[in-house]
Amino acid sequence: MSTMSFAASQAQARVLFPGVLACVVVAAAATFLSEHYGAPVMLFALLLGMAMNFLSGEGPCAAGIAFTGRTVLRLGVALLGLRITVGQVAELGWQPLAIVVVSVVLTIAVSMVVARAMGFQSLFGLLSGGATAICGASAALALAAALPNHPLKERATSFTVIGVSALSTLAMVIYPMLVRALGLDERAAGLFLGATIHDVAQVVGAGYSLSTPTGDTATLIKLMRVAMLLPVILAATLFTRSAGGAEGGKRPPLLPWFAVAFALLVAVNSTGWLPSAVAGTGSDISRWCLVMAIAGIGMKTHLKELATVGIKPVVLMVGETVFLALLALLLLKWLG
Repeated sequence: MSTMSFAASQAQARVLFPGVLACVVVAAAATFLSEHYGAPVMLFALLLGMAMNFLSGEGPCAAGIAFTGRTVLRLGVALLGLRITVGQVAELGWQPLAIVVVSVVLTIAVSMVVARAMGFQSLFGLLSGGATAICGASAALALAAALPNHPLKERATSFTVIGVSALSTLAMVIYPMLVRALGLDERAAGLFLGATIHDVAQVVGAGYSLSTPTGDTATLIKLMRVAMLLPVILAATLFTRSAGGAEGGKRPPLLPWFAVAFALLVAVNSTGWLPSAVAGTGSDISRWCLVMAIAGIGMKTHLKELATVGIKPVVLMVGETVFLALLALLLLKWLG
């Protein structure tokens, strides 16, 4: 039996290898371009993947691309837990935690309501609002992995990743000028940047462009938002279960395995027993997994399909970004 299982695993690996290799090549190219031009690596991976979408059709790469966009994605999300510890969150006190929790909850709730009012499914508001409120492309991928399958889910995910990456880059440029114009001190500036910019890399870039203390605070606040990924995934899963789940009534599991792994890795990383080299390596593997996954999703995306979404999704995501910024400023005035 073990010999048969090994042979089956070898056969499966041979089937998946071409598509996985294609995603690795695109991820490497995206990383190179990101490092040299300073744009988000997720955006490069998605665009390069879309340029190679012919590979996802009938052919040797199709199975591996689907595997990367699904299983490798979940592994990358699980390893995000190695970026944060409970102690990092506790050091900032209750006010920043309150700002993060209220901002995430209200942004996602308002996004779902507005999405429904604009004629979309509530789940699209959950996907785009979660990406805006938590951690950009990584949150979009994590939430997409937790949501039930739907014919339009991959197109919605691709659009969300493109939109949130573009808006995050724009915020990285504009928000430091905004906090200077508002006269915010280093702590308040760090709180605002960490609570509003979508992707971790852009938060780091914006924060440290002002000062080291601002960058430190912004990064910790951002990691608190990343920590909100687990309860939001759980809430999303409960929501889809109560709504009947995917087409045909099949419900997703109460808590996906990658969300459990995420929580366990946060707990392990918080003990201090994990060598920093191991945590750093795990974080690097997580980044590579997510870049590979978004490359795979890009390969399964067709520009003609994205062009049909119209202006309303763009308006929704811009509105979510503006809402989050205004809400963060208001909460800073009350609680900061």
